[in-house]
Amino acid sequence: MSATPDVMTAFTSGLADINLDESGTARRGANAAGMKSASASIYDMAATLSGHGALWNWGMHDPALVEEIRARVPGFGEPWTDGFSEQLYFLALRELPIDLDDYAGRHVLEVGCGMGEGLNFLSRVAPGAGMTGLDLSPKAVARGTATLSRGDALTFVHGDAEELPFEDGSVDVLVNIESSHTYPDLGRFLAEAARVLRPGGFLSHIDVYTRQRTETMRRTAEETKGLEWTADHDISDRVRAAVRRRMAPGSHFRTTLGKQRMNPLVRQIAAHSQILMFGGMFAGYQPPPAIKALSKLGIVPWMSGLPMESYRHRIAVRR
Repeated sequence: MSATPDVMTAFTSGLADINLDESGTARRGANAAGMKSASASIYDMAATLSGHGALWNWGMHDPALVEEIRARVPGFGEPWTDGFSEQLYFLALRELPIDLDDYAGRHVLEVGCGMGEGLNFLSRVAPGAGMTGLDLSPKAVARGTATLSRGDALTFVHGDAEELPFEDGSVDVLVNIESSHTYPDLGRFLAEAARVLRPGGFLSHIDVYTRQRTETMRRTAEETKGLEWTADHDISDRVRAAVRRRMAPGSHFRTTLGKQRMNPLVRQIAAHSQILMFGGMFAGYQPPPAIKALSKLGIVPWMSGLPMESYRHRIAVRR
């Protein structure tokens, strides 16, 4: 993502503000509407400022998974991406009991697709599927439509995760990656997922959790009718591995940032803002002295959001 540091700082702070509060209480009415409006505005800004190959999520790193992807997508990982975001998307389908060569004719829906890069990658991994991306940000949807859409194979629609604009039983696989923690009412989203999935269809849900949010997810999942939860995998170590590699000197992220014209301090601020957005605190990031000094003055944020406990991949089947 290419942007000025002040915009990146605002984006970081905004993401922290729209996260579900530590109480885990669903937000409704004007509170929920305001939260959704803020979320859409923040991601509209991201869609406007992001360049090709921008980071999509915190990512994960698993050498064995990389080899699997390269067997399906020759040349994967060079030179336009570090491949960490793609690995997370690959995991979302790979862990389902559907062979990746058996997606022809299936409808895959991603809720919270952003600018569509992740779903575009999945369309190469699982060819033949009809893939739809839905997002609350109109600009993200417009960008995905303009740059990535391919007829029935890959389409994008504007919509709300809590009011999905799809018919009952019309989706074979619903993917939701690092998105649901921004929803005012997790229960409504899970109920909508159950509604649009056909019997035997799968929900592949990946997100980051505070301790309280873990309990909220457990309770809400148990209360959601029609979904049987079959897997709950803690992938925190692999996510931390990706974040640390992104932060390291000489990484794709650092190299890309280094090519931008800015003085060293501004570059440090830009790097700090992006590291916060994409899991730095979760992976043990410690800001450099200059950033600590600016943080004490209130010029840049010290951390982003509430302390996160784990990053998990959960799978449910529609009964």
